[in-house]
Amino acid sequence: MAAVEEAAAARAPSDAALVARVVAGERESDAALVRRYQTPLYRFARGMGLDGDAAQDAVQDALVTAYTRLRECREPDRFRVWLFRILRNRCLDGRKAERRRTARGEAWGLASGDAHAPAVELRLTLAEALGALSAAMREAFLLKHLEGYGYEEIAEITGAGVSAAKMRVHRAREALRAALLEPEPST
Repeated sequence: MAAVEEAAAARAPSDAALVARVVAGERESDAALVRRYQTPLYRFARGMGLDGDAAQDAVQDALVTAYTRLRECREPDRFRVWLFRILRNRCLDGRKAERRRTARGEAWGLASGDAHAPAVELRLTLAEALGALSAAMREAFLLKHLEGYGYEEIAEITGAGVSAAKMRVHRAREALRAALLEPEPST
């Protein structure tokens, strides 16, 4: 199955080719870009702490902004980085507006009465640990480990230097390790 997926990915047009087609007015190519990035963008927005509706709104807004400003994308072969940078800014704006939400578990779409309680508990603990990170560390960690970006791309998306991106990922990893391995206080 993996070989079939790899072959399909190899036949898929590059971002730069799709961007050129969209700019030329080809409608099918904009849908291809949306299909390619909608899920990773949503996953990143949720990881940045937005609830489901807010994450969906941020993704839609980022995609519309990218579409309307596509001619401003100076490096079409780096469309992915440009698009994630737009979404990052929407997420930061969305988090400011969403500070009123009540429980972290609710923001991550986790139900407390789930039949898989240990898995839900672990997800809640992880969500809480991620939520305790600074925004800079959280976004660097998510871009590196959830979306698979390299440090240079993380630096470009966040506007930080490469060494700062590496440090943020490292510190986030260490903070998460400490939070997840920390023994629970006895009652």
